[in-house]
Amino acid sequence: MGRSLPLVFTREAIGRVDRLAVERYGIASIVLMENAGAAVAREALRMLGRGRGGVVALYCGPGNNGGDGLVAARHLHNVGVGVQVVLAAKKVKYRGDAAANLGVIEAMGLPIVTRARRPALVVDALFGTGLDRPVEGRMASLIGEVNRWGARGVGVLAVDLPSGLDADSGEVLGVAVQATRTVTLCGWKAGFLRKGCREWTGRIVVAAIGAPRELLEREGRAERDKR
Repeated sequence: MGRSLPLVFTREAIGRVDRLAVERYGIASIVLMENAGAAVAREALRMLGRGRGGVVALYCGPGNNGGDGLVAARHLHNVGVGVQVVLAAKKVKYRGDAAANLGVIEAMGLPIVTRARRPALVVDALFGTGLDRPVEGRMASLIGEVNRWGARGVGVLAVDLPSGLDADSGEVLGVAVQATRTVTLCGWKAGFLRKGCREWTGRIVVAAIGAPRELLEREGRAERDKR
């Protein structure tokens, strides 16, 4: 996109991107997840810096956002970075592409833990754009845990948007991750335009997932042009 303004997507618009990339263009959804997770891993490596020391703790929910985190764990492991995967739900709750990628990291023997220990970086892959209700229970507890790491000076990388933020309004749904950096997929989410949202997103980096440019421009242009 060069120096042009980023595209901006509502929850509904980014949902159409995901659906039409599969239905109209024939791109397998697991390929989109693979591309997203690889982009997250690249950003994590940038945050770790040249030494790449320490362990990355990836907090992964049972949906597609968590699937992106599971892919990122595999990519980080493959370049020699230690990982800890914190699952937000029982394994049987993971479905579709997320379940497939959970199976891969299990087959690889990557560490799946109930609580992270001394991470050098935390990846927030708990909730994606679909969240539209207050966060409760274990998810709220895990968001609190992520924020405690951040308060101790550990970098926090959010996948697509910080968990607990409403993608359209940018408002906090009870509790939300305060990220150091957000790697947002395809373009900004509409809620990022809300005043004060940067307190939660930190620096925003846009990453491509392989969706056709024509599709992205059609779905994201209207919101961007309102800016």
